[in-house]
Formats: sequence, structure tokens, C-alpha cells
Amino acid sequence: MDGTRTDDSAAPILFEGVSKRYADGTVAVENLTLDLAAGELTVLIGPSGCGKSTVLRMVNRLVEPTAGRVLVDGEDVMTADPVALRRRIGYVIQHVGLFPHQTVRANVGTVPRLLGWPKPQVTERTDELLELVGLDPARFGPRYPHELSGGQRQRVGVARALAADPVVLLMDEPFSAVDPIVRGRLQDEFRRLQETVRKTILLVTHDLDEAVRLGDRIAVLAQGGRLQQYERPSALLAAPANEFVREFVGTDRAIKRLGVTPIPRDALRPLPAAVDGAAVIPADATLQDALAALLESETGWVVVSDGTTPLGVLTPDDIHRALRQPGA
Repeated sequence: MDGTRTDDSAAPILFEGVSKRYADGTVAVENLTLDLAAGELTVLIGPSGCGKSTVLRMVNRLVEPTAGRVLVDGEDVMTADPVALRRRIGYVIQHVGLFPHQTVRANVGTVPRLLGWPKPQVTERTDELLELVGLDPARFGPRYPHELSGGQRQRVGVARALAADPVVLLMDEPFSAVDPIVRGRLQDEFRRLQETVRKTILLVTHDLDEAVRLGDRIAVLAQGGRLQQYERPSALLAAPANEFVREFVGTDRAIKRLGVTPIPRDALRPLPAAVDGAAVIPADATLQDALAALLESETGWVVVSDGTTPLGVLTPDDIHRALRQPGA
């Protein structure tokens, strides 16, 4: 990557031989080099205590490296004013951290107010973001954090982090404090949101399913922040780089691959003479969607359709062959 931006909404991040050692001799991160493309969501994952959150916090200088450089849009963060730096970087944490004495609207508008935006512009931006994260501004804007559910507070936290249109968004286990059903909904909504805003996002999680579901790329770290593999989810699941990664992703990695592998058009069989009553799935579905439909189908195959146009059918054998294709 050449380290340049394609637009003003996102910036690349480069960790260049970065280490973090504490005074007691503890090595949190050892010689990490990692290149994050502008506009992509990169997930940091690994066992507890492997330095994931330390790596994340070095981007906005909440933790400062003892060696190496962290570059945001080509600028060494250690040469930047820390306050100005943090105002360009959104930050979402596990327990949100909303100001309890301020309304939702005031919470979301915190950074724009600090930047001196005119009040009408702050209000317009706040309402725009509340709508973007699925909260009606008229209904939720006047409320206080204690009047919201956990999932609603998390959405407000994301809106606040995006308020000043940051070039980077840092997220430290942002969905782990809510129940599994709400968590799944938030993940789906966040994927939709990222398709709209296309920020450079660095997300820490301990949940591999979440990493696979959300990440454009996944960085697997071992103790001491040692990078083991940095790949797109499908490639990481298909070909773990070493025994550490293989054990970490688990024996069910082939099942996880189904959720990140699109249906290949060349795997489709010709349509049979009669398809009435057959299960139908969209062409942009994953192999996991296809398998789920197959398990409920009485025909032994499903129809793959592009809108109203049937393209062909898929069988269990086709799914097996598709997973074994190079690059799947």
C-alpha cells in the first residue's frame, strides 16, 4: 500500500516495528508491523492479554510506544498534538462512556462543540447521525443515557464517535456488554453503517465469529502482540498460517467459511423443468445462506435468483466443491 488516502473520510494506519515495554519489564507488544488500508475494517483478535487493546490505544496515544512508529495518514502520532489527534479519531469502548448528566443529543455533539462548530450545524449533524444509527432524533435526542437500553446506548456511542467525521474509528470490544440477540442486531447494523461511511476502523474483539462477520481483514496476535497472520476472513479460515492460528480459529473453521464465501456463479447447475415450491435465495447470498435453505428444502436443491431471474440451482455437492476451489 502506498499510504495515501483515496478521499477525506478515511486514512491509512501503519504500525512500523512498534513495541511497548513497561517499567517492570512486561512486554505488551513486540516489533509489530501492520498496514491498514484506508476505508477498511481491521479486526485485532487473539487470546486474553496478547496486547490487542494496547495496540489499539497506541493509535490515539492513550498508550505511547517505546519503539517504532504509528503513522496515521502518514503522520507519526508521537509528533502530533494529542488533543488534536484524538479529535480526529473516533473511540468506542465496551461500556460506551456516555456523560450521564447530558442528553443523548448533547452527548453526540460533544466533539463538534469542542471544535467550535455553530450550534445549528451541531444540531444538524447530531440528528443526521442519530438517524444513521437507527434512533429517531425527536424521540431519543432529549433522553438521558439511563433511559436507554444497552443496545441503544451503544448506538449513541457510535454516533458520538462519528460526530466530527473522523478519519479513523477505534472500537474496543464495542458489542460485548450486550446480550447475544442485541449483539447480532448491532453487528448487522454496524456492517450496514460501514458500507455508508467507509471509515478506517480498528476493532478489538475476543470473538472469532464477530471478527469473521465484520472484518475486511483479521490480524491474529499471540502473546506480546506478535502478529501471526493478517488476512481476509475467508483466506485466514481456508489456510491458517501456523499451528497457533489453526488452534485459535478452531476445528469448525470450514463451517465459519460458509458465512464469508459468496455463491460462485460457475457452481450453479441448469434449472430443472419445474421449480415451483422450491426454496429461492438471492445471488448475493453466502454459502451459509444456501446451506440453511437446503436443510429446510424438500427438493435437495435451492434456486439461486438475481432479483426475479432464476440463474440456476445449487446442491450440497456444489457447496462442498465451491469450498474446495482455490481462493474460496
